[in-house]
Amino acid sequence: MLTAIIEMYIDTGEPVASQAIARQLGNREGMSSATIRNVMASLGDAGLLDQPHTSAGRMPSAKAFRFYVEQLNGMARSGTAGLTQDRRDQIEDSFSGVSSRQQFLERTSHVLALISNGVGVAVAASAEFHELEHIHFSRLAAGRVLAVVVTKAGAVLDRVLALDHDLTHIELGTAANFLNENFRGWSMEKIRRDLERRIEQERHEYDQLTRSVGELCRKGALDGDGEGPSIFIEGIGNLIASQVDRDRLRQLLGALEAKRRLIELLNAYVDARQQNVRVVVGLEETIPEMHSMVLIGAPALVGAESLGTVAVLGPVRLQYQETMNAVSFIAQLSDRILQPPQ
Repeated sequence: MLTAIIEMYIDTGEPVASQAIARQLGNREGMSSATIRNVMASLGDAGLLDQPHTSAGRMPSAKAFRFYVEQLNGMARSGTAGLTQDRRDQIEDSFSGVSSRQQFLERTSHVLALISNGVGVAVAASAEFHELEHIHFSRLAAGRVLAVVVTKAGAVLDRVLALDHDLTHIELGTAANFLNENFRGWSMEKIRRDLERRIEQERHEYDQLTRSVGELCRKGALDGDGEGPSIFIEGIGNLIASQVDRDRLRQLLGALEAKRRLIELLNAYVDARQQNVRVVVGLEETIPEMHSMVLIGAPALVGAESLGTVAVLGPVRLQYQETMNAVSFIAQLSDRILQPPQ
């Protein structure tokens, strides 16, 4: 009966009354209205159904949806549920022409959004899992550089960097040579940590030098005959003083925060070492802003290497079975599309 209530709620979005369940199950299973009311009351006592107010019907709780998902996962393991061939063909056609990892992830978010009517999400695997084989920098324009990283696993990662100041071709070549000679085979995260350590060590040595120089200067080593120019800076806060700028800044921070929260969710709930689909109901328990939202995600692999995570973020009134199957199918599709031929 709980499954019937959940599926009716997903279809209508309204609290489910005992009379509606009686019409659906009564004749088929020979259950009386009184029996149905008693069962629904018991489900409510067990925390599986909520009642907005005394005269209303019942709504599935997060606990009920978790139970429902467990049933669907059991059906998937037994082979009694899956995507139709038409849906498989539709998804595969949607990935026609995709040849790179970035294209695959971009297309994934679009396809999952269409299928689920939720938010399609595709997050590339953290760079910390990649080990450096070779890096190359190309100057595109003033302050803009193309960084191309080849990993030990053969993946090619590229990104356009916006720099605070311009670098010459010689400086870029020197930087690339330094990284390639000193860090080949290191993970990206280990490289970053070691560079931060070196920078901090050199900053400490630099600070000691500047303190010594400052002492010499204070004692008159660089005294001159005239007064040097003084610079006063004030009014930086005016950059965000107007209402328009505040609204724009708020929107920007909101967008960045939303992306950060999504990445945190996927990292917390979807394990790249497990290939099964993960369904998380009750996200508001950790992020109150995501009340009545559900996350359905799975890791995508290319061979043994993590490509990233593909997922759907949507309302609890979601077509779970089809969405779970679509997420799983696309996660497995990545290996077939992107794995280089043997």
